[in-house]
Amino acid sequence: MLLESIGQRLAEELNIRPQQVSAAVTLLDEGATVPFISRYRKEVTGALDDTQLRNLEERLRYLREMEDRRDSILKSIEEQGKLTTELKRDILTADTKTRLEDLYLPYKKKRRTKGQVAIEAGLEPLAERLLQDPTLTPESEATGFINAEQGVEDTKAALDGAKYILMERFAEDANLLAKLRQFLKQEATLSVRVIPGKEAEGSKFADYFEHDEALKSVPSHRALAILRGRNEGILGFSLVTQAELADKQAGSPCEAMIAGHFRLKNESRAADRWLAEVVKWTWRIKLLTHLETELVGQLRESAEEGAIKVFADNLKDLLLSAPAGAKNTMGLDPGLRTGVKVAVVDSTGKVLDHSTIYCTPPQNKFAESEAVLRVMIAKHGVQLIAIGNGTGSRETDKFVGDMLKKINPALDANQKVQKIMVNEAGASVYSASELAAKEFPDLDVTIRGAVSIARRLQDPLAELVKIEPKSIGVGQYQHDVNQSQLARSLDAVVEDCVNSVGVDLNTASVPLLSRISGLNSTLANNIVAFRDENGAFTSRKELAKVPRLGAKTFEQAAGFLRIMNGSNPLDASAVHPESYPLVNNIAKQFGKDIGSLVGDHAFLTSVNAEQFVSEQAGLITVKDILSELEKPGRDPRPEFRFAEFQEGVEKISDLKPNMVLEGVITNVAAFGAFVDIGVHQDGLVHISALSDSYIKDPRDVVKAGDIVKVKVMEVDSERKRIGLSMRLSDDANEKAAEQANRGGQRNNGPKRGGGQNRTSFGDKQPQGQGAMAGALAAALSNAKKK
Repeated sequence: MLLESIGQRLAEELNIRPQQVSAAVTLLDEGATVPFISRYRKEVTGALDDTQLRNLEERLRYLREMEDRRDSILKSIEEQGKLTTELKRDILTADTKTRLEDLYLPYKKKRRTKGQVAIEAGLEPLAERLLQDPTLTPESEATGFINAEQGVEDTKAALDGAKYILMERFAEDANLLAKLRQFLKQEATLSVRVIPGKEAEGSKFADYFEHDEALKSVPSHRALAILRGRNEGILGFSLVTQAELADKQAGSPCEAMIAGHFRLKNESRAADRWLAEVVKWTWRIKLLTHLETELVGQLRESAEEGAIKVFADNLKDLLLSAPAGAKNTMGLDPGLRTGVKVAVVDSTGKVLDHSTIYCTPPQNKFAESEAVLRVMIAKHGVQLIAIGNGTGSRETDKFVGDMLKKINPALDANQKVQKIMVNEAGASVYSASELAAKEFPDLDVTIRGAVSIARRLQDPLAELVKIEPKSIGVGQYQHDVNQSQLARSLDAVVEDCVNSVGVDLNTASVPLLSRISGLNSTLANNIVAFRDENGAFTSRKELAKVPRLGAKTFEQAAGFLRIMNGSNPLDASAVHPESYPLVNNIAKQFGKDIGSLVGDHAFLTSVNAEQFVSEQAGLITVKDILSELEKPGRDPRPEFRFAEFQEGVEKISDLKPNMVLEGVITNVAAFGAFVDIGVHQDGLVHISALSDSYIKDPRDVVKAGDIVKVKVMEVDSERKRIGLSMRLSDDANEKAAEQANRGGQRNNGPKRGGGQNRTSFGDKQPQGQGAMAGALAAALSNAKKK
């Protein structure tokens, strides 16, 4: 396939013009990054956004890998002298890697098979005769092929050898494989059963002990749960058809498909029974396991893609969650026996003070702890207190709340101290990392955790980039998916988020800078070293003095690096240096200086963008620049808000049906959203309880970091499961009665579809009822553990 045809296919798949594909591919091949292309090359690509470009980049990788494989296959078959015109045409027009491998199967080098041994023993003519003329009697024909020297001792051995020859021929027919594969994709049922004797050990997989579901409708989270159950030796599964499910003695429809493909009919002729055995063996010995493995593999790949997308979406929401801003902040890393670690950082994140207090059980030294915090708050002008949401968090939160009730009344409104619960996932990973040790060589690991908690309240993005994305804790089944694909996807999310916000060149850390378009860890270290040695940057042009930062890197990075209060006002904006002449021209035309131009909304909206279109800057670019000048360096993140957990609700046993609480969305999955309501265990709002109207994707309603009000619908303290609803009109008692009336019965038959009123296990549920049904069994056990 030529590059042009790859471009055409990408254009069709992504529903964009071939010219856009060609332009984007050229830029990517030249080393341009997705953030740079989507922000500063809109004219060239026809305004493709970062999502479209990421999809294009991923598909381009797949298609190019397929082209490499196609070339390798053609070369291999040609070297064998078996490349016919028809086969070459089929290989050149194959549109998937699977089709390519099907065509290559008969020519692939493999271990010596029984069919090959039979051919070497001279049994191929026997196989051909019986296949072409079923009126022949197999036993009679086989007598002429007995050859003890070749290991063919009798007619049975001869017929078995002929059978293996035909079985391998049938099983390697690419068109037959395509038919069977498509049939099973549409009609097969994934039949799951518990391994006998594993019921108690695998109780967490109880919902799958006897579970049948159409293969094509198995959602990603359910597929991964079943696969995990198999890997742990609890579950077994197979692909069966409806006919086989209804009658285990029935033959597979696939056998009839194989016979039909080779025009074999049972007309009671002498060889028909023998040929029927060949077909049966072909399916059961050669093809069933092969196709089952392949289709389950495809199910896994699809499920992994779904899980990775959920992880990536949640990570993006978390990274782009609202920053509390540049305020002096106290971070508390809660603990019980070892106490609560305290760190105070200034508005730039610099550590000012640290300590340990014992305001939680078993010490409960409230007075001493309060005295320590009061001194630190007064001394450093603390405005915010960030409390990690791990073990001991509710006890710590209550203690701080009681303290602030005493402190705040005596303070002016702008001096009052606020406490906010912060998701501390990954803080311990960061605090024990080489990066943290380098940043805080004199601080204990536990204090570093408190610093991280404080900083992630000030600016979640700047702090979370220091942690490996997989450790942030917003994904499910993350250890079950393709790790390289997961890493690639999450790294792309981090890169896109960092560049969408931009960074302050004079305060950004090495990890933050290394995520900027065109930069890497080496260049980021060089920038920080140059800054430390020469002082703050006053102009983007000074980047040229940084070792190893050349013109190409400058082009990719400069627009995302901000310099506040520098020599050029444009350096604090997202206007790229390459467009400075255009801005100067606009200012000159209207007799203004750059400083007065920036932020002048009335003037900028009156400018006719078409007047400044040139070969260097098209209309899209000019409009982008004018928009940026209105609000230079605008932050795309939302305004900061925080949830208030209800006092007295600190553990699952405190929850009561119909209680309405405020919480924070911590994770969004295909079947619903998890909410932290302050009891050390996230509750689940099933997709059917997220909205009064039908929704297909939970992310249409909520995203990680959202503050929401929920109603408690069901509580299972023993299994630590909480069912919630965002439909505050729902009544927990009515739902419990409805469930009781249904007798708690589940339908384990094959499920088709899965509309709004179904749980993630496909079971029918009344509106708003799904939180404690099957979804919890697979989902909650993989939610964020606290």
